[in-house]
Amino acid sequence: MTTDEDTTITVCENGPLLVRGRMDLRDEDGRPIVPNRRTVALCRCGASAIKPWCDGSHKLVHPPVG
Repeated sequence: MTTDEDTTITVCENGPLLVRGRMDLRDEDGRPIVPNRRTVALCRCGASAIKPWCDGSHKLVHPPVG
């Protein structure tokens, strides 16, 4: 069971980090980044045009196998 105070991070295979719940995101200079929703997808591949958010570019960097 989770509460409003709980934060979870889910690692998506070859995809973003899904962060749910309370979070304190900061840029490289320590300035706050305000998320626009309670669940955000953070880029892990570095290819997103809207970093720190995921824009789906990982699908081009790591296409599905099979």
